[in-house]
Amino acid sequence: MKGEMDMNASDLATLRMLTIREYRGQMVSPHDVATHLRISTASTTKLIDRLVASGHLERRPHPSDGRARVVVLTDKSRREFFQHFGAHLGAMRDVAERFDDGELDTIVAFMDSLTESITTEDCPPAPDRASEPVEAPGLPGRHPRATRTPTSSNASR
Repeated sequence: MKGEMDMNASDLATLRMLTIREYRGQMVSPHDVATHLRISTASTTKLIDRLVASGHLERRPHPSDGRARVVVLTDKSRREFFQHFGAHLGAMRDVAERFDDGELDTIVAFMDSLTESITTEDCPPAPDRASEPVEAPGLPGRHPRATRTPTSSNASR
């Protein structure tokens, strides 16, 4: 898909971040982009310049801090992004609608814990286990809980 939009992975990651933050009502500064992508401010400036030149972003003054700038999506960017990713977003929404709020809270907590476990700076390096097979007892390659039988709350899925 990045080829279809003629963008690199960092460009798409920036548009995705801006789309999410816009949905949440949050402003995005160039510093936020640099932090999110873990790139230098010089690289961020080049990235934003490229996206502004292609008509995907605009730089605007920060509404309450006259010294700061924010970056925002353009209508062109929103249109292209949803043209290319809208079907995927719709499919994900369809899956999410199969779960009740309690189940979604559990999934979010699980995903947040996974994310934290792999992004914590002070996490010790994992032992070298590349040659060891990854499997759960009794079911190769699957977690033992993945073999649960349906309960009344999820049997209809």
